[in-house]
This record gives sequence, structure tokens and C-alpha cells, in this order.
Amino acid sequence: MKPLSLLAALALGCTLSTATLADQMEPLELDHSSTALLITDPQNDFLREGGAAYELVKDNLKQLGTIDNIGSLFQAAKDVDLAVFVSPHWYFPHDDHWQYRGALQQTINDIGMFKRASVTDAGDLTNSGADFYEPYKKYIYDGKTVISSPHKVYGPDSNDLVLQLRKRGIQTVLIGGMAANLCTDSHMRELVENGFEVIMIKDAVGAPGEAAYQAALTNYGMIANSVISTADAIELIDP
Repeated sequence: MKPLSLLAALALGCTLSTATLADQMEPLELDHSSTALLITDPQNDFLREGGAAYELVKDNLKQLGTIDNIGSLFQAAKDVDLAVFVSPHWYFPHDDHWQYRGALQQTINDIGMFKRASVTDAGDLTNSGADFYEPYKKYIYDGKTVISSPHKVYGPDSNDLVLQLRKRGIQTVLIGGMAANLCTDSHMRELVENGFEVIMIKDAVGAPGEAAYQAALTNYGMIANSVISTADAIELIDP
């Protein structure tokens, strides 16, 4: 779509196709030495039955095949030694004393989502809602995956993800994870603002309902450099 056509469409209030503008970009090629896979919040509270937010996202997870797709992305990246990063969501007792929260932030606090007992003692982490989803642990705990410090709201503004990416010489980031319209979207925005090339993997995410998922797709299409499927991402990673 030409820039003038896009401006005209926006001026007329036309609805952009969920195929997204970024789907129309030129074919991609990856420089593996400067590319990373990033998965946001691959944790039990989202992905395990009984998790604090599982009921909100389960339909979208099943529709997209998200859990299997994220697992396939982890495997593909590890098969070719592509850099892998995880940005988790963890809350500690001192976070209970925030004075200002948005509506969803308050809900997350009220239901105890991503709760940890201590910054320095991870004894309560194993098998908790804040723990990583069990099938992914073999990828996350292989001694190579970079686990950033926890983000606290939605984006990586408050953690060390950008620093870790820069220190590894990463320029292109493929993103999947949870939740599509919240943390995954916010990580996309912050990385774009920091000059990274960002590729969103549209069926390796999950959202609390179809409307939230479609909102995420619209934003991905306008902001990311490309929006692709898991199958296409795996082909890029290991052609």
C-alpha cells in the first residue's frame, strides 16, 4: 500500500484488513548473527489450565495453536543456535505498595498473578503461576537463553531487555508470547522505538478474546516491520 493510499484510508476511517499492512512488505531474510527470538510471559498463569488468566485466554490459545507454536519456535531457534530471550512478568512483595495502578494492573494485583515471595529467594517459584510453563523449561533453562529481569507493567521499559539485546549485537527481533494486545504489543512498540527491526509472529500469541486479538493484529500491522505466521518464522529461522 502506498503512503498516500494509507493516509487516505485513515482519513476516511476505513477499517484496515487484519491481514495487516506489514504482511505486504518485501520477503524477509535473517542475519542469524544479529537476530533473536523473544517470547514474553511464557508462564503458567497464562498457559497452564488453572492459571490466574488461563480462562481469559484459553479460547484464543486453542484457536491459534499458540502453545504448540511457541514450543515449535523455541525448538527451531535452538536447532540453529539462534539467540533466544524471555521477558517474564514477576511481582514481589514490595510491588504490593504501588499507589497508582491502571484497571487491569489492579486486577492482576488482586488475583495474585505472577506473584513471587522474594527477589532473592526463588524457593516458591517452582510450579507456581509465576513459573515458566513446564514444556518450555528445557529451552529456557539450557544455559543459553537470556532471561531478562521482570517487566512490571506491559513493556520492557522497566527491565533490562534492551540492554541485553544491545550487548548481544541483536538488531532483528521475532516476537511471540502473552498477551497479544498487552505485553507482546508493548514490547513491540518499545523495541521499534529503540531502533530494532521487529517481526511479529501472529499465531504465537494469545489474547483475552477475539476483539483483543484483532486489536493486536491491527497494531502489529501498523507498527512492526513484518507480521508472519509461525510456519513462516520457522522457515526464516531454518530455511
